[in-house]
Amino acid sequence: MTTNRTAHAVHLTARPAGFPVASDFAYVGTPLPSPAPGTALVQNLLLSVDPYHRGMMDGGEGGFELNTPLEGRSVGRVLASRDPGLREGDLVFHREGWRTHALVTLGVNGTRTLRGHAGVPLEAYLGILGGTGLTAYAALTRTAALREGEDLFVSAAAGGVGTATGHIARLLGARRIIGSAGSAAKVRHLTGALGFDAAFDYHDGPVGEQLALAAPDGIDVYVDNVGGDHLAGAIGVLREYGRIAWVGGISMYNGDRSPAAPRNLFEIVHKSLRLEGVLVRNHTNLQDEMEDFLVPHLQSGRIGTDTTVVQGFDHTVDAFLGMLRGDNLGKMLVRLGSESSQPDVHRLLTARM
Repeated sequence: MTTNRTAHAVHLTARPAGFPVASDFAYVGTPLPSPAPGTALVQNLLLSVDPYHRGMMDGGEGGFELNTPLEGRSVGRVLASRDPGLREGDLVFHREGWRTHALVTLGVNGTRTLRGHAGVPLEAYLGILGGTGLTAYAALTRTAALREGEDLFVSAAAGGVGTATGHIARLLGARRIIGSAGSAAKVRHLTGALGFDAAFDYHDGPVGEQLALAAPDGIDVYVDNVGGDHLAGAIGVLREYGRIAWVGGISMYNGDRSPAAPRNLFEIVHKSLRLEGVLVRNHTNLQDEMEDFLVPHLQSGRIGTDTTVVQGFDHTVDAFLGMLRGDNLGKMLVRLGSESSQPDVHRLLTARM
């Protein structure tokens, strides 16, 4: 879709009314930009599409503007640089995604060079080693402070944050890990491929009842990606002094953003529960700690990258809508260019040392 002298970006052209549709977006081409002093031109290789994008599409403070390139996490290669901290060929993580090319500055808006761990594929840096994994890591180690031997429930468990939460919780020594998902196939994936101790399809009955059957002795920690009936169900099953790390609210993204509070909300007081929101931007200082913890397990094969990859920039919107529908297992990514052109991040970076 791109040429050597053209950049393309996805623009939001209309505020979605409920679930977004393809006509809310447009692919827009512009001349390839040249880096100004202090910036570098990056050709994107992988783009992330995430649930939080849906909320930003409604506008308001911090939301996306209409008819401008959408932003998101991306991994790319530096084509030209006038930033003294970035060299041509460097691989970087940044937040100027949903476009084929971007101008970035090291240290601004999350732009950083990749550490380049041997045996770790590029996809991991937008999944379990990216914002997705960092969210799960912060939720478990800081917000909920999961302890060895405790029992965990995670909603939307087959998605990006959910799968990362399952992996990290197991490595931290969780006793039982229970997940909810949106199909029988995803439930089988959780228990068969990812090692969850129990899982259920939330379509099969009230969440609270299914969770109580899966965890008859209760749970200690809930990582919430859904809200609504999942939050109410978890409050009912949590033991005294349990903790809730509230990451997201998929159930509310395409409808009422201010639903009635769970009817059992007072149980938070009765059981001395703690509920705290998780914003990954408040935990970027944990990036190196998280990588040091997870990389040996990625290298050994004990955990995987858990990604669904859509090929081609012109399918970015399709990937986003598919993610909102739950079409993905693990993190949903978009790969730009041919698979054979994807770099070996460790070999490229170590060659420059």
